[in-house]
Amino acid sequence: MTPGTAKDDFDLSLVVTHLVKGVVYRDSHEKVWQHLRSLQARVRDHVAVMGLTVVIDDAEGHAFLRSRPDIDNDDEAAVPRLIPRRALSFPVSLLLALLRKKLAEFDATDSDTRLILTRDQIVEMVRLFMPGSSNEARLIDQIDAQINKVVELGFLCRIKGQDATFEVRRILKAFVDGQWLSEFDQRLAEYARLLGHPNAQEVDR
Repeated sequence: MTPGTAKDDFDLSLVVTHLVKGVVYRDSHEKVWQHLRSLQARVRDHVAVMGLTVVIDDAEGHAFLRSRPDIDNDDEAAVPRLIPRRALSFPVSLLLALLRKKLAEFDATDSDTRLILTRDQIVEMVRLFMPGSSNEARLIDQIDAQINKVVELGFLCRIKGQDATFEVRRILKAFVDGQWLSEFDQRLAEYARLLGHPNAQEVDR
């Protein structure tokens, strides 16, 4: 065994384990990020055996695993999918779309890299597109449930010591691209028309 091989193997295991568990962020996983950058080729080879590819975004400072597009997981002989597809409810998709739009607006007008929103700000964003309800408390509970789901998905992160304040994680840009957002805009416009939403035309844009 050549010097350093055992350590490299340990570092490789550390990186792959973190990636399998979720997104690796440069700012919060500094050591893992360094190992990922130095062992990138080995990491790619390792996860390829599992039918995965690693996506590294140096500009945004995050990395994650994605199922390889060349593998047909519907084939019985295919490698089982380790990264499951998740069907999202319309309210959760709505919240993701609104957060993605907010992030795009933030990037265009602010030099900071962290978009911070309060629970009240998120509630106000969503309630504009929700059906009118005489039960305000129930409506807020529904939106809170959607926020919790997005936190679980990893696109929102609670600020430590401030449970009612969230950071919009920039990994959202990798999963909600322009095409998805455009298609969702069309669905949202139709949804607004069905509700007789006063901002239906604005939604169309």
